[in-house]
Amino acid sequence: MRSPNWTKKELLLAIKLYTELPFGKLHGRNPEIIALAKLLGRTPGSVGMKLGNLASLDESILQKGLGNASELDEEMWKTYLSDREGFIYEAAKLLARYRRLTVERLYDIPEDELPKKGIERERIVMTRVNQSAFRSGILASYDNRCAITGIDRPELLIASHIVPWSEDNENRLNLRNGLCLNALHDRAFNAGLITVTPHFIVRVSKVLIRKPSKAVAEYILSRVVRRSPFQESSCRKRSFWSTTTMLCFKAEL
Repeated sequence: MRSPNWTKKELLLAIKLYTELPFGKLHGRNPEIIALAKLLGRTPGSVGMKLGNLASLDESILQKGLGNASELDEEMWKTYLSDREGFIYEAAKLLARYRRLTVERLYDIPEDELPKKGIERERIVMTRVNQSAFRSGILASYDNRCAITGIDRPELLIASHIVPWSEDNENRLNLRNGLCLNALHDRAFNAGLITVTPHFIVRVSKVLIRKPSKAVAEYILSRVVRRSPFQESSCRKRSFWSTTTMLCFKAEL
């Protein structure tokens, strides 16, 4: 019989999965939880319950988890918070071993885009894995919907960093440092032409409003609702929104 006590390796995979799922899908009927349970030799219910325990440690979500987190849960969660990139990459390598694949194959990273071996190859693979993890986490946090238009086709959505990936190593994988936007509004956000305030109000730069072309009016302005379709109850706390979403906004230009 499987020991009820979770190991560090099992928690490594559980925390990775937790960061990729919406709070409302932390249950034993979720196919991703069923798949991890099969991999670990546990029941889907026990894995779902463990993710609920982890949610009680997550200060970034507005809902409350199940509580009853163990000392090892707390230790592993602190390890994750102290080095998100390293933690997720180690989890990815462990998952690849469980599935008898390379990390490159698990994440569909073309071999011809990588150096044959060495530190540079490892760096590129780690970056790709973490970018994939950030995207999964942001889309999950936003229920697979654009924060501005409500578009709900994942293939059209971008996990946009509020503070850019290249400017803040510590918060590259912090899900509170992200917005889910469709590709067009992602470009407008990064250019400072639109933003979303901490109160979910969409602001549009006067650069666009002053004399918009027909195309801009049709494809950007008419698609922007004044209030984001997101509700606070469905996403993570907005610690980055209060300051950084406004930093490059071209309000008066």
